[in-house]
Formats: sequence, structure tokens, C-alpha cells
Amino acid sequence: MQPRDFSLYGAVDLSARQAAAQRRQQAAQAPSEPGHPASADGGVVIDVTEETFNTDVVERSRTTPVIMDLWAEWCGPCKQLSPVLEKLAAEAGGQWILAKVDVDANPQLSAALQVQSIPMVVAVLGGQLVDGFLGALPEAQVRQWIGQVLAAAEKMGMQLTAPAAADADDLEDRAGGRVPAGADVPLAPPVPPAYAEARAAMERGDLDGAAKAFEQELQANPADPVAKTGLAQVNLIRRVSSYDQAKARRDAAEHPGDVAAQAKVADIDIASGRIEEAFNRLLGVVRRTSGEERDQARAHLVSLFELLPPNDPQVRKARSALSALLF
Repeated sequence: MQPRDFSLYGAVDLSARQAAAQRRQQAAQAPSEPGHPASADGGVVIDVTEETFNTDVVERSRTTPVIMDLWAEWCGPCKQLSPVLEKLAAEAGGQWILAKVDVDANPQLSAALQVQSIPMVVAVLGGQLVDGFLGALPEAQVRQWIGQVLAAAEKMGMQLTAPAAADADDLEDRAGGRVPAGADVPLAPPVPPAYAEARAAMERGDLDGAAKAFEQELQANPADPVAKTGLAQVNLIRRVSSYDQAKARRDAAEHPGDVAAQAKVADIDIASGRIEEAFNRLLGVVRRTSGEERDQARAHLVSLFELLPPNDPQVRKARSALSALLF
């Protein structure tokens, strides 16, 4: 696997439309495959390698939330946290999957995920990376974070089922209290219909329909972060789908001062998971230009920031560099 050849931010995946049928076929076959949720051993905890990451994490996350536990044999805190995650995965009964990654055995994957400290836990929803945590947190805090992940999954349109073997007496509510036996335990607030409509439109290749769904949601809720990111991603796919990528790269190489040419290649790079290259390209344009051209490059770079979570380390780094150039 070449880690830079994929994007963890799912909706930026330009092959989504063509791969939709393949994903449905894989989902249909999943119960008979080793390590999947319906396998004989439950399959709620799997070991992931660089070779299996795309299938076992990115593709699977389109239908089931995947929580990644990045660990190493020598890591003491990892040995404290891993049993907690495995216990919660078993308790969830297939509602989400725990994917364990040995960072020493998978250095390319570790580099792609920018692992700097372990244990490190992140989630992947619909191919999109969700911020997690570092260190061995207490079980109550881990449980609370997983609840937030599941709520985010439902907001993205995932259909989550109740844990297969959960006992209500063993479940904690959002505030950390006890749930009375027989109580109805909602997983998350109702999902805005726009999310499901946009997701369905993306699956059938209807980019205009997906954009319309997100735009309607933003009209009703202008600050909705999911709709903002979704619309930005759909617009990126629209742009890149219209490019002659080989010509775009030639034009950018021949005309380093052409803002439009550089912006096209930045679009192509970020859609392919080359996030740092995309940001650095436009930062270079901001550095070399002035006036209207600089404003155009800055505006396009800021629009690309919206494709990723605001506290993504690469966004923070690029924002800092941009501020240094402008001020």
C-alpha cells in the first residue's frame, strides 16, 4: 500500500462513485470472510496491516464505524488501554469494529497517520478520520468518546444497530450514570434528512443532488460543520472531475506564477491524499505573489482547509504558515 495514494477524509475519495457497487458486493460477502463482524468469533477486533488497511478500515468504515488502536509491544500504557478497548468492542457486539495496528510492523501506515505518540486512538467514519486521543484514558472517558463517535456516525447517515448482547444494566448514559433496566437507550439525536440524502446522492454519482442536499441543510443551519465540510468536498470532486490532470500538472510546472494552474494541482493533490503537498503548493504561491493574485491563492488555500477538521494538525500547521506570510 502507498499511504499517500488514499485520503482518509472519505468524501474526497474521487473513486467513490465507481467503487459504490464494489463496496456493496464486499459488504454482502463480508459475513463469510475471516475477521468480519459476522464471523464465528464475532470479528469485532481485527489486526490491520498496511496491505489490509484500505479494505479493513477505509472501505469497512463506509458502513460500520472503525476505531483504530495504534500500539506497540514495548508500550506499557498500550497494554493498559488495549484490554479496555477490546472489552468495549465486545460489549458493542458489532456496532463498531476495533482495528489494532502495530506501529512497529507498519511504519508506512504509521507515517501516513502521523503517529507521534502511542497509544493513539482514532476513529474512521465513512472513510473520514475523526479526532481521537493519546494515552491510556480511564474506561469511563473512553466510553464517553466512543459515544461521541457513534453520534457523529449517525449524523453522517450511518444506520447503527443496538449492541447485539448489551445488558441495559451494564450501559452508562451520556452523563456517566446508570441506565435503568428496560430503558430505551438512544444512540444519538435524530439524523438530519439532508445527510442521508447527500450520502445516497454520492453513492449514485449525483454530485448536484449531494450539493443541493448540503446547501439546503446550510440554509436551515448555517453553522452546521458536517454540511459545510460535505459541500466543500462535493465541490472539490466536481472541480477535479472536470480537470485534465496531466495537462494541469504540465501547466503548473511551466507557469509557476499562474494561480489558477497551481490551484488545480493543489485540488488534485488533496483529493489524492497529498494534503501537505497541496497546502505547501499554495503557500508557495502566496509567498511569490502579491495583490489580487496573492488574495486568490490565499482564498483557495482557505477553502481547502474546510475539507479537513479544523483542528487537524496539517491544517493548523498550514494556517500558521499562512499567517506568517500575510502578517
